[in-house]
Amino acid sequence: MSDISLGRPSYLPAVNIDRAPMLVAAGALLFGFLVISRLVDLRQGALFLVGGGLGAALYHGSFGFTGGWRRMVVERRGRGMRAQMLMIAVTAVAMIPLLSAGSLGGQGLVGALAPVGLSVMIGAAIFGLGMQLGGGCGSGTLFTVGGGSSRMLVTLAFFIVGAVVGTAHLPWWLEQPSSPAISIGQQIGVGPAVLVTLAGLGLVAAVTALIERRVHGNLEREAEPARPGWSWLLYGPWPVVGAGLVLAILNIATLLLAGHPWSITYGFGLWGAKIADAVGLPVAQWEFWTWPAQATALQSSVLADTTSVMNFGIILGAGLAASLAGKFAPKVKIPLGSIVAAAVGGLLMGYGARLSFGCNIGALFSGIASGSLHGWLWFASAFVGSLAGIWMRPLFGLDGFAKK
Repeated sequence: MSDISLGRPSYLPAVNIDRAPMLVAAGALLFGFLVISRLVDLRQGALFLVGGGLGAALYHGSFGFTGGWRRMVVERRGRGMRAQMLMIAVTAVAMIPLLSAGSLGGQGLVGALAPVGLSVMIGAAIFGLGMQLGGGCGSGTLFTVGGGSSRMLVTLAFFIVGAVVGTAHLPWWLEQPSSPAISIGQQIGVGPAVLVTLAGLGLVAAVTALIERRVHGNLEREAEPARPGWSWLLYGPWPVVGAGLVLAILNIATLLLAGHPWSITYGFGLWGAKIADAVGLPVAQWEFWTWPAQATALQSSVLADTTSVMNFGIILGAGLAASLAGKFAPKVKIPLGSIVAAAVGGLLMGYGARLSFGCNIGALFSGIASGSLHGWLWFASAFVGSLAGIWMRPLFGLDGFAKK
């Protein structure tokens, strides 16, 4: 690390920038943008940079669903969950009307809509359990990997395996009881859909506030910026609400650029399928990968896949943010129980995400913000699964209901 003074008062912490990782991440973001723009198109290159912005916001705000839900359950502190609800609300106010229009500037717009049924309910519960064992959700796994977490590399590797297995089983799950995708906007109109969505999100936030006040007598406040002026924007940390608002804006930007909202886990299944295909497994013959869109993705460059390109950007953006904050520090020595939990959690998340048409981003965040009913079912089911995961964490030597 190099100690770089910013001329701040002596009582403020110095900024210890990790120069080598910073240069690698910044160079990779620039190089990736140029290569993707040339090999695919400028729109795809822009989405790669949007991914970089998402990664930086996730890291600087420590914005993860896993920790926020666990704090609510264990500590009865709901600041993280309220920030999540606000983020979704801001996105929904813009996204539901845009999706109702169907297009903007010649770009077709489709929401994160999915059937409402057994597959979503069970898959989301499996995901919720897995994210508490794995230590991160879909977005949390990516930004912590970018920040240098060796443990989360294990989670990511098994996340990919679970996602591939999920593609093998999804056709069977789709035969189980379900209703078609239900868009609240299409059912009751744009204005009422926005109001209903805001009311639902507000109710969740109000419940967390009520519980927190009853237990602690007050609501936890955002910490003041640790650095003077606007330097905290570059070096972090960010207020969790501020990070959530940035994520909302970038999700809307994703919709306008890609034609669909932000998603994460489809890319994991595609990466795993490509690896499996390369080593001789006949994944191309699996029903899921014979569907036209999936067959095209499997045969095309990974750089042509929007979700994959944005995932790469998230990892690099988080790496750049961690380096600027002086916190890029891979940890090699990891307890065995923690490694096992990471592997099991990754498998469960990958499998559950495929069954439930996404993770906390593609199904919960983008689903609810799109006005999709399945997003609410995903939320409820994943939270129940998360409770089970929190209860199981001590079995792997991790903190759970009993705080350390």
